[in-house]
Amino acid sequence: MTQRPLQITIMNDYELVVAGVIAMLKPYADRVGVVEVDAHERPALPVDIVLFDTFGSTSSLTAVVKHIERHCLADRVVLYTWEPTPQAVSAARSAGINALISKALPASELVEALEQIHQASGFVVRSDPAGPVDELGSQPNRCHDWPGSTAQLSMREAEMVALICQGKSNSDIAQQTSLSPNSVKAYIRSAYRKMGVTTRAQAVAWGISHGFLPQPCRLHLADP
Repeated sequence: MTQRPLQITIMNDYELVVAGVIAMLKPYADRVGVVEVDAHERPALPVDIVLFDTFGSTSSLTAVVKHIERHCLADRVVLYTWEPTPQAVSAARSAGINALISKALPASELVEALEQIHQASGFVVRSDPAGPVDELGSQPNRCHDWPGSTAQLSMREAEMVALICQGKSNSDIAQQTSLSPNSVKAYIRSAYRKMGVTTRAQAVAWGISHGFLPQPCRLHLADP
């Protein structure tokens, strides 16, 4: 009897972000496949793992886990982030998340990590041995995509713009991303230069026209 592929949902409000993960997993469709389902209804098919991509999210990890539990979406939740720091691991554990995966992992290792997490009983961390992203938020793994990438915004710069477009102050952004206020300011200044803007209002207008407004939360479910 052929074993069914692992059934995975992707939780993020940005179409480009979700599409990037789907593209990574596509060559491994015999092991993991991805389709969209309604985030507020119990899925018709069983779900093994929710992969929560943190890009542009303003929700706390605890709120994310409660939402998943409330709608019976999956038994396991994975935090998918560029920064698998000890602080991120601690926050994930405290929120009831089951594992953390670095976005720097190539597709083959991402699939292996998901399969490992599906079988594991304890907390799992899969990070990139090359280390975290650099100070400009650049990454070697270009399989991912995000709003603003065509304008040469790094992932971290784009995340600043995404949160600004959601009305967040610099202080809010620092708290949400676990960055220092000075780092937030530096990322925003760098993003503004690339966007050709000088004010927050101009940044919001630019962001709206470049896909930075989040859509209602969608989940993506793997075909059996």
